[in-house]
Amino acid sequence: MVSREQLIYEEATALWWALFDHPPPRRADGLRLLEIITHSLEDPSYQRLRSPFLRPSTIAGPGQPTDERSLRG
Repeated sequence: MVSREQLIYEEATALWWALFDHPPPRRADGLRLLEIITHSLEDPSYQRLRSPFLRPSTIAGPGQPTDERSLRG
């Protein structure tokens, strides 16, 4: 049976290859690889959620309009 750590390492290594196209550091375990990967990625831009099931007043983020007319946009 494969250990949890081994599965994490295999998944992290596959992700590393997909993102960087070169081998991962030799001494890094799976959790360390994931830490390096997540710290090297850019912060995604904030996308306002749009859903017919949520009221505009319940989904807001930084820099979002607060008045009802702008929210319905």
